[in-house]
Amino acid sequence: MKIVCIGGGPAGLYFAILMKLQDGAHDITVVERNRPYDTFGWGVVLSDETMDNLRESDPVSAETILGEFAHWDDIDVHFKGTCVTSGGHGFSGIGRKRLLNILQARAEELGVKLEFEVEVEGVEAYADADLIIASDGINSKIRNQFADVFEPDIDVRRNKFIWLGVNKIFDAFTFIFEKTEAGWIWVHAYKFDSDTSTFIVECAPETWEALGLDTADQDDSIRICEEIFGKYLDGCRLMSNARHLRGSAWLNFQRVSCKRWRHGNVVLMGDAAHTAHFSIGSGTKLAMEDAIDLANMVKTGVIEGGRALDDVLHDYQEARRLEVLKIQSAARNSTEWFEDIERYFHYEPIQFAYSLLTRSQRVSHENLRLRDRAWLEGAERWFVGAARGRETQEQIPPMFAPFKLRDMELANRVCVSPMSMYSAEDGLINDFHIVHYGARAQGGAGLIFTEMTDVSEDGRITPGCAGIYRDDHEAAWKRVVDVVHGLGAAKICLQLGHAGPKGSTQVGWEEMDAPLGDGNWEIIAPSPVPWSERNQIPRAMTRADMDRVKADYVQAAERAARAGFDMIELHYAHGYLMSAFITPLMNKRDDEYGGSLENRLRYPLEVFQAVRAVWPQEKPISVRISSNDWVGDLGITPEDSVEIARMLKEAGVDIVDVSAGQTSTQAKPVYGRMFQTPFSDRIRNEVGIPTMAVGNIYEIDHVNSILMAGRADLCCLARPHLWDPYWTLKAAAHQGYGDVSWPKPYLTGKSQLERLAEKQAQQGDQTIRV
Repeated sequence: MKIVCIGGGPAGLYFAILMKLQDGAHDITVVERNRPYDTFGWGVVLSDETMDNLRESDPVSAETILGEFAHWDDIDVHFKGTCVTSGGHGFSGIGRKRLLNILQARAEELGVKLEFEVEVEGVEAYADADLIIASDGINSKIRNQFADVFEPDIDVRRNKFIWLGVNKIFDAFTFIFEKTEAGWIWVHAYKFDSDTSTFIVECAPETWEALGLDTADQDDSIRICEEIFGKYLDGCRLMSNARHLRGSAWLNFQRVSCKRWRHGNVVLMGDAAHTAHFSIGSGTKLAMEDAIDLANMVKTGVIEGGRALDDVLHDYQEARRLEVLKIQSAARNSTEWFEDIERYFHYEPIQFAYSLLTRSQRVSHENLRLRDRAWLEGAERWFVGAARGRETQEQIPPMFAPFKLRDMELANRVCVSPMSMYSAEDGLINDFHIVHYGARAQGGAGLIFTEMTDVSEDGRITPGCAGIYRDDHEAAWKRVVDVVHGLGAAKICLQLGHAGPKGSTQVGWEEMDAPLGDGNWEIIAPSPVPWSERNQIPRAMTRADMDRVKADYVQAAERAARAGFDMIELHYAHGYLMSAFITPLMNKRDDEYGGSLENRLRYPLEVFQAVRAVWPQEKPISVRISSNDWVGDLGITPEDSVEIARMLKEAGVDIVDVSAGQTSTQAKPVYGRMFQTPFSDRIRNEVGIPTMAVGNIYEIDHVNSILMAGRADLCCLARPHLWDPYWTLKAAAHQGYGDVSWPKPYLTGKSQLERLAEKQAQQGDQTIRV
């Protein structure tokens, strides 16, 4: 084959090397715009996994690279005058220039033609090539030439950064956070050879401008950075190798993602196709692994298998897309952590370091234990001590730290999330509910939520929904409360709601949110906006309707108090009545209850204040909200949810149950594990109100990491508690934690569970299955 690699970075050079190793008869040219020893980065980081791939692909260059590596295990986090050190991370770095020189020498040794100082504007000059690799970097001219085909999506991130070097060795991967009069500014630093370290300085654009860096040239920028971080430099001077750039060398990171990676015989590779933020150090990894996969697929598919090149390039694109998506997802998490870093500066240093280490979600709680058990156990003791208000030497998992709201004390931070059971008759719960809630009361969770319990007959979602608007309802719920309190340490919270425009629909195992076949009752809403074209058009509420519904909530709260509930939650999410007032998708009123967010929240706050007035002062009230309508600026956005939470806090709400969505049939949610937790994180740390995280939380690691990182105060698990009421007891056994309340009749099973869990843990498996 005749192959041309446009761009002499790691992707193009390594692909050329691998193809020459397959068959020396390949005619391969690498064309590079710069001179052989030019480079505009400092050090690059490669993982152990990537090095294993390099060894397998080309042992010769791999061993040369390994011989040049600078290796370190620790991460140092300098924050608020404290250095927090965590070990066992196993990074390796090498100078970008040295890496390129090694690859250049290996390519020439194998017969690859290297052409330097050649500016390529398009592929026309290489029309006779069988395969053209566009590896010409983040500003790829080849990608731009065929932009209508590749359809690049370039997201320019908000933070400013400058890539510097220093002749000082940082023996750990070092993060330095310094507070200036202009705001916080920080460093990512790591060694990459015997006397040089990368020194990346980053800050928010507001800080950058306030420090005068927006008008500073490179020399002034370096001087300012040296003044800020001088105590960490030991007298060494910072250096730039971006003198080719006019004026400032400050940049905004560009996240590149392409819909397609191939066009005819042209294929994108490395940064031309995708980028990953420097804070996770995976750009070079992705580039070289692109080269490995494409070289293998060309060999087995085209050369040995006789398949069409276009088919092979399609397979390459699809095979690499998933791996790139994983890395870019982690990189997005990391990028956003640094962009939103202001919300974490109130943390203590140890929690700040934990949040930093787990920011991308690639490093989990238990993964940190494998890397540095002593450090993590110290962090856990700090967390539990902070929860108790005193230092402790006990080793307790974060999920089993206590939590207090007003006078309600929870034994742990695991909650059984509200889940509609659709098993009541005329609002009256029955023996099913006794068994259902009783089983979960024995399962170890600190707090049990009831299903949404309706404040009136016409406020039900379905004919099977529970209510608390009659005396027999109240008596039935009192029986449940007494059973829960009699079976263990769990507290129980009654979730109160009114279905509003989503009422009079079929039960959950029929057709969700679809209207009844017959027997529909009248439904009300802030505006005559139906849930869907199939659903009823609700009647717009009058002031009399609003007064009646508010009175229903008050009466329901009074019944809940008499029944002995420890807490109540008002359901202001998921498109039900109060949510319909809050979201502009469903509230089209032109009076004082419509229009601005403040107006749309006016009636829900009226209801809360009326309920708070009759609910015992020693008992807390939660409010569940939809923090994102998933329809962009047309609905509630995460930014709006911060303001909603702020108004709820000012009104006296004790904790916010942060959910999302289910407010529009047009919503396009982005699912994934813990996918709603970022909304909880933002509200908790920007508003300063306790939160509950919900949404695809199902592993021990999820719960512990959310709590330790301060992303929520409680974790609500729904489906895991449907298939396993004893999830929390099993989580305790898996973590070797015995101080959790078991029903006395079940104690003979406790030791067997702990033995099985210990055996499973020895095999490195924390999945709850015993």
